[in-house]
Amino acid sequence: MNFVFTEEQEELRSAARAFLADHSGSEQVRRAMESEGGFDPEVWKRVGAELGWTAVAIPEDFGGIGLGDVELVALMEGMGEFLFCAPFFSTVCLGAGALLAAGSAQQKEEHLPGIAEGATLATLAWAEAGSGSEPTDFAMVAERAGGGFVLRGAKRFVVDGARAELLVVAAREPGTRGDDGVGLFVVPAGAKGLRTIPLPTMDPTRRQAEIVFEGVEVPASARLEAPQGGAAALGEALDRAAIALAAEQVGGAQRCLDLSVAYAKERVQFGRPIGSFQAIKHKCADMMVRVESARSAAYYAACVAAEGAPELARAASLARAYCSEAFFHCAAASIQIHGGVGFTWEYDPHLYFKRAQASELLLGDPTHHRERIARELCSVS
Repeated sequence: MNFVFTEEQEELRSAARAFLADHSGSEQVRRAMESEGGFDPEVWKRVGAELGWTAVAIPEDFGGIGLGDVELVALMEGMGEFLFCAPFFSTVCLGAGALLAAGSAQQKEEHLPGIAEGATLATLAWAEAGSGSEPTDFAMVAERAGGGFVLRGAKRFVVDGARAELLVVAAREPGTRGDDGVGLFVVPAGAKGLRTIPLPTMDPTRRQAEIVFEGVEVPASARLEAPQGGAAALGEALDRAAIALAAEQVGGAQRCLDLSVAYAKERVQFGRPIGSFQAIKHKCADMMVRVESARSAAYYAACVAAEGAPELARAASLARAYCSEAFFHCAAASIQIHGGVGFTWEYDPHLYFKRAQASELLLGDPTHHRERIARELCSVS
């Protein structure tokens, strides 16, 4: 594995950061998160049609650019740094990721070109109220009927679920449990019997929704083929999404460090900048160590995913466990360094703190991922 970005990858990172600095500054983020859709449609159009970010991880055969996980991680790190409000993670990392993991060539050809163009918003719905930490801990049923399937149940915490036009839904055959009988189904958002309920969330920069399936009928072709099995395909899609989310958390942690250092240089107390006090220096140094360690974990996991190495699940959990805690620690430390203004609306640290808290739980908390790593290691030994 090569852990150094190529010249082209560095150019992608630099161009992404320059664009995000111009279009995802503090004022733009606040406008987007307070808007009806939660993002700026014009900026999103440029991201897809002009910059081609939505096509980065999609193969050329299906309308994409044909790059991979490393390039996707480079983009996600920049988006996390600037709290980019857009349905990128839900569409590219979750929706397209599930199609890539489970779809047949025909199914990919049908759905991926629209995502690559930025014309189709997609997401993955798998979690349910009261479900456990494992991806297949859900009860939603897909019952065979009339040559197709009928979906019954409800999914919660669906990222950008209220705006998605295409849903990849995890459901199971009646009477099954665990990894048995799991399938992934492509469902259009306008399907009869489908009801969407926006959810209030701690993080206003990333929308979530509950989606209720009241006897939603889909044809047999809606079930993704998933040769390796539905549970394995769902696990792979979520592992790759977890790596992308870890990279986003690295970007957020880096921004918390940058905001803290800048404030410590300008805030004067007792006749000198607070950055000259040893306690503040120690906090910033600790933040830097956590950021760099988290970056190494995320980059390593991206390389594993790009190589298709067998330790994908372990690398994804390692990155998620460390990056989640690093981001949360840096966000909390940033508020402490800012003092009383750190949690006021006018300053940005509270936005990163809320994103850190919400992201920590999105694809399994650190405890779940550490337990998963332990199980993996025990099975190897």
